[in-house]
Amino acid sequence: MSEFSNALGFYTLFRKECRRFLRVAVQTVLTPVLTSMLYLAVFAQVLADRVQVYDGIGYVQFLVPGLVMMTVIQNAYANSSSSLIQSKMNGSLNFLLVSPISAGEIFAAYLTASIVRGAMVGAGVLCVALLFVDLPLSHPWAVILGVILSSALLAALGMVAGIWGEQFEQMAVFQNFIIMPLSFLSGVFYSIHSLPDWWRQLSHFNPFFYTVDAFRYGFLGHSDIDPSISFSVMAVSLLLVGGLAWAMLARGYKIRE
Repeated sequence: MSEFSNALGFYTLFRKECRRFLRVAVQTVLTPVLTSMLYLAVFAQVLADRVQVYDGIGYVQFLVPGLVMMTVIQNAYANSSSSLIQSKMNGSLNFLLVSPISAGEIFAAYLTASIVRGAMVGAGVLCVALLFVDLPLSHPWAVILGVILSSALLAALGMVAGIWGEQFEQMAVFQNFIIMPLSFLSGVFYSIHSLPDWWRQLSHFNPFFYTVDAFRYGFLGHSDIDPSISFSVMAVSLLLVGGLAWAMLARGYKIRE
């Protein structure tokens, strides 16, 4: 069977995944928006008059795109990882793999549903933030492409974690010791040019840094590195991680065993 011959199967799974997180929208959508607003309130109050990152750009304007992107990637990851580990634990993923829907269609359905959740939560954060700060929109294409690539990358990473993990405790370790530190150290709250040289060089090995920097460029027209490099890193990372997730689904890794 062709990897993409069952459009109805893909759409059904995609709709099921969207309905799953919308059914608990207070937890999956409203709570992340509130959390980001608390970050904005605290950091804006403490640092707004003390930090100048780019000429003519206030700290709050610098901060908002970073908070939006941090929310996008965390929720895209959470959507695919939590859904897959839950499906593994209750056994429903086994039935999905033997149904007339290919691994590619399963992968695409989880990926697009996670992009929808990440974009929805990010849009919520942005809409609320715009009530308090004027934010330019220099390159709309970079904003849209940044959301799609970054949420797709984290959705694929969430699939890898969800397939690999066997208990929610393992997922918590992955979230708390990998996703959270990398997202907080990605330049959300600061420019890497304000860091010591060794720390600045180390930041270039953090893939989340490129997602934040490219997204911020879309709004402010400023970035810490060439945006083409950021988008290239995201695209290559998505191909690698997405290919791994696809292969794990196709083989039934830790699912059929």
